[in-house]
Amino acid sequence: MPLLLAIESSCDETAAAVIDSNLQVHSNVVASQTELHQRFGGVVPEIASRAHLERILPVIDEALTEADTTLADLVAIAVASEPGLVGSLLVGLTAAKTLAMLLDIPLITINHIEAHIYACRMAAGRDIFPATGFVVSGGHSNLYNCKTPLDFELLGATIDDAAGEAFDKVAQLLGLPYPGGPAIQQLAAAGDPRAFAFPRPLLKEERLDFSFSGLKTAVLYTVNGIPGSHKTVPELTAQRKADIAASFQEAAIDMLVGKCEQALKKTGHTTLCVGGGVAANEPFRKRLSQMTNAGNCELLLAPLEYCTDNAAMAALAWEAYAIQKFAPLDCDVTPGLVRLPK
Repeated sequence: MPLLLAIESSCDETAAAVIDSNLQVHSNVVASQTELHQRFGGVVPEIASRAHLERILPVIDEALTEADTTLADLVAIAVASEPGLVGSLLVGLTAAKTLAMLLDIPLITINHIEAHIYACRMAAGRDIFPATGFVVSGGHSNLYNCKTPLDFELLGATIDDAAGEAFDKVAQLLGLPYPGGPAIQQLAAAGDPRAFAFPRPLLKEERLDFSFSGLKTAVLYTVNGIPGSHKTVPELTAQRKADIAASFQEAAIDMLVGKCEQALKKTGHTTLCVGGGVAANEPFRKRLSQMTNAGNCELLLAPLEYCTDNAAMAALAWEAYAIQKFAPLDCDVTPGLVRLPK
């Protein structure tokens, strides 16, 4: 069975996977950098790049070992070349180019965001396109008309903060650890989601864009008070923190699910594919299921192990391999900023 090696280094996870042409994952190794960035409340690009340099070769070696294969068995090298942090992306691309050149096999560059949606295709075990796709993560909140696995039309995106970034910043306000998503979900379970009437920007508008800045600011004022106001800010008790977390999470989910519903109506598709780190949030997954069931649509969620950044979802590269869509060795990265601390 033909095998390819996939490399992922777009942000703060150094990952490599070996995948066969039937989309079976033989190994999927991820070296997380969470502990390096925790005290900053977000990813520091320079630290991320240096960590990738230290980890990329051991991670590739471990992926090959776990798959019980060697470089000589590979028919292609796949790598995420966009979007992401420029330094991080360059580490992965340089490693991929070197291997492709030395082995004299094709280099395939993939879009990291499109790969998040392709994780749904992997889980389904069948063709799922055309479909409406949604990637919701620390750096992106993007809706797509997915015409084919390699033909995506952007329908809408965040105009300021991404959903995952908002979770991280709200967690920081509440004194919770980074990354904020799991911490917010855990705390919200003990809170009242109707305790605070936080805003849902753009929810009632037809445009398929998101805005989380106003929601984040509303939480800031609830925690610290409004600047210039003489009102006494209530003590941030454990219950008040839980209520704030629950109300914030409810508002964010309302916005995310609402725009997915609008996107399904706009595209006319009956399949919704959702991936990205925030897609691991259980209340969000439950609300998506309720919405799609009510609309007689099929919901395909990325498996939890493929929600956060990983190399296995780069199985998307087999779609490019099938049509010989290979990248030249002088190709470059197309960066975008994700999860930068403020």
